[in-house]
Amino acid sequence: MDLLKQETERGALNVYHLSKFILDLMSLLCAPVRDEAVQNLKSITDPVQLLRGIFHVLGLMKMDMVNYTIQSLRPYIQEHSVQYERAKFQELLDKQPNLLNYTTKWLTKAAIDLTTPFPSSDSPSFSSSIEYSSPDQEPNNPEIPSLTMVLYQGYLNLLLWGHGNEEFPETLLVDRIRLREMESKLHCLTILASVLVARSFSGSVLFSSPEFVDKIKYITKALTEEFNSRPEETMQNVSEQVSEEIHKGLKNMGLTAVSSENTASLIGQLQNIAKKGNCIRCIIEQRIRLFLKCCLVRGMQESLLDFPGGLIFIEGELAELGWKFITLMHHNQQVFSLYYTEILNNVILPAQAQETEVEPI
Repeated sequence: MDLLKQETERGALNVYHLSKFILDLMSLLCAPVRDEAVQNLKSITDPVQLLRGIFHVLGLMKMDMVNYTIQSLRPYIQEHSVQYERAKFQELLDKQPNLLNYTTKWLTKAAIDLTTPFPSSDSPSFSSSIEYSSPDQEPNNPEIPSLTMVLYQGYLNLLLWGHGNEEFPETLLVDRIRLREMESKLHCLTILASVLVARSFSGSVLFSSPEFVDKIKYITKALTEEFNSRPEETMQNVSEQVSEEIHKGLKNMGLTAVSSENTASLIGQLQNIAKKGNCIRCIIEQRIRLFLKCCLVRGMQESLLDFPGGLIFIEGELAELGWKFITLMHHNQQVFSLYYTEILNNVILPAQAQETEVEPI
């Protein structure tokens, strides 16, 4: 460094040789993804632009090293986080023995949801366009489900919890804000997918265009921001706007316009989405919940390979929600699995625990 300083002060610094040495060193140390950037620097002749380029690539290499370090340490950080959270919760539990009361109620309800058969009249009939099955779904099965499936049902119930219910599980209080955000996102995706199902009234030509689908999605998202406070008015605006966009799209493509009967049917279907008991809305909501359940049971990659057709237009948004949901829930399961197993064995499933040895969660 002293030699370089002296050469600089005397104007004898050979920038070309120095930059060549630096670039050769960078090419040895950089990640493969930066090889092209380093090679491009070797073609720059202007010293000022070359130094700027070198510092820019060095900054990228520094971030690469930081990301690599974090990725390498992530398993250890996650394990430490699990142990730390569990230890802190145990300290609170030692001081408050009744701390798991709401958690017990939450898991009890999840077990009841899985063991109570649905009346045949309440079982929805799914069309072929949204057919999606799961090997773990066994409706009308009187057998007691596994502890893991009860826990996963409880996790799914959190997405329909509602802001007015204060009996939130103690083991999930830290994640309550994130779960509320996911609940809100789930509701928005349900409405969005329900609107996009209306493609059956306008043919599949328009909805085969990604640009048109993106436009409808953008309009629907913008108009449904106040759906919770004004559902009827919101869906009336959506129906009018979507109908108009379909009419414009068909006209621009030189296709036959939608008949007045189909237009009225489309508007009526869209406006009916405002009702909680709407058939399309209920089916879409069940398909989304089933997909999230499959993500918990099978894993994200396998679930995406068997993605339900009726939700194909929101695949990206739903996959993002699924990743966040299973990541949060699997971490919670790692931290509190011992408590969940004890509750399910001693309170919810005593008969099964007496007859057979139940595997822990």
